[in-house]
Amino acid sequence: MTPGKKIPVFVDGVVLNGPQTDVKAGEKFVEEACRLIMEEVVLKATDINEKVCEWQPPEQLRQLLDLEMRDTGESQDKLLKLCQDVIRYSVKTNHPRFFNQLYAGLDYHSLAARIITEALNPSIYTYEVSPVFLLVEEAVLKKMIECVGWKEGDGIFNPGGSVSNMCAMNLARYRHCPDIKDKGLSGLPRLILFTSAECHYSMKKAASFLGIGTQNVYFVETDGRGKMIPEELEKQIWQGKQEGAVPFLVCATSGTTVLGAFDPLDEIAEVCERHGLWLHVDASWGGSALVSRKHRRLLHGIHRADSVAWNPHKMLMAGIQCSALLVKDKSDLLKKCYSAKATYLFQQDKFYDVSYDTGDKSIQCSRRPDAFKFWMTWKAVGTSGLEERVNRAFALSRYLVDEIKKREGFKLLIEPEYTNVCFWYIPPSLREMAEGPEFWRKLSLVAPAIKEKMMKKGSLMLGYQPHRGKVNFFRQVVISPQVSREDMDFLLDEIDSLGRDM
Repeated sequence: MTPGKKIPVFVDGVVLNGPQTDVKAGEKFVEEACRLIMEEVVLKATDINEKVCEWQPPEQLRQLLDLEMRDTGESQDKLLKLCQDVIRYSVKTNHPRFFNQLYAGLDYHSLAARIITEALNPSIYTYEVSPVFLLVEEAVLKKMIECVGWKEGDGIFNPGGSVSNMCAMNLARYRHCPDIKDKGLSGLPRLILFTSAECHYSMKKAASFLGIGTQNVYFVETDGRGKMIPEELEKQIWQGKQEGAVPFLVCATSGTTVLGAFDPLDEIAEVCERHGLWLHVDASWGGSALVSRKHRRLLHGIHRADSVAWNPHKMLMAGIQCSALLVKDKSDLLKKCYSAKATYLFQQDKFYDVSYDTGDKSIQCSRRPDAFKFWMTWKAVGTSGLEERVNRAFALSRYLVDEIKKREGFKLLIEPEYTNVCFWYIPPSLREMAEGPEFWRKLSLVAPAIKEKMMKKGSLMLGYQPHRGKVNFFRQVVISPQVSREDMDFLLDEIDSLGRDM
């Protein structure tokens, strides 16, 4: 034995001395991978001269990517090549011309925060394992609660707006029937809830998942702009009561997915107060207007809500996923509803203030520090910087609307009140045709065909859909501060270029 060298220790034939991994090789791989990310994602993928996507059909992509897992590991060079291929064939959602979803763009401060949290790999259920991130979440929730207009409140970050909506639904039911936590569904009356006909599909999913049943979701009719009609809500509540059902929740929407409509919250709150119903506002998309003094009027009355879902990963670009459920109640209702009092995790005799162990307010155990990336961005640009982003997105949308009105072949579906701009492109072959059934049948084929062309070309990505009797139309959404007026012009020019010969 050489001096200082330890005798090998074997258990079941396994050497236990020292780490199993090659630390130096691992550090080198991380260094090279970070360089690749910087070059291929942060720099190249945000360049308008690069493609938004390198489209390949699934069968071809399987051939291009080495997807098989083998008995032996791959070399570092092979792994870096795989990383490069993953980036190459993935959609560049941070490209200025990615308009496909309700998220887009790259916030550099949020990205740095995400790298930190990925490297630290925390889970924020207790203060002892995640002290910084729990305090950050507390600070962010407090500021968001102020934006809503509450003097105090509670909240938790969830993995997406759909989960926030589901948790709000469950919380409202628990407030109405506290015994459900212990006794389950068997002793409950027929509970019903009300939401807009334009609501997010997560409301139906939540009702199904929670055992309420999709047939017990009453969809309230909307006006021509996609807003819930309060008088129709009142009628549906009375109708449900006459059927022997028990109303417990109304979900209003601030920023519908397609049209970007905002329900009249003040009037809806009046109805809820008359009937003693929990008012939840799904502001997953539209909540970010709250940071703009000019546009927060769209959510007038939101302070009267009992709970609010708000996704900073959308308009405020915190990075997927970043979704908060805010609750006006300060009686620890979240904890009462969701706590399981796991004694191996939430011990009450710890040496610090256990009120900071907030994990028992969540349906999750392991939970990501999603508030941190939003906090980093907010710290970097300030509330005024967030406000400027929102105002700029509105202004760019207004510019696009004005251009659509000027250009032949483009037809606006509806005057937007948010940054959702919905429009048809009518190719020259249809412009002289009367707007009858055959016209609309042919027009319904245009948007999908143009979408195919733009994706195969890689020039931009733009969503389309039919909606409540309207045939396929484009829905353009402005989010990223990297988007410019030139990108709006390019959008319309490219659609016209791809569709003029149809």
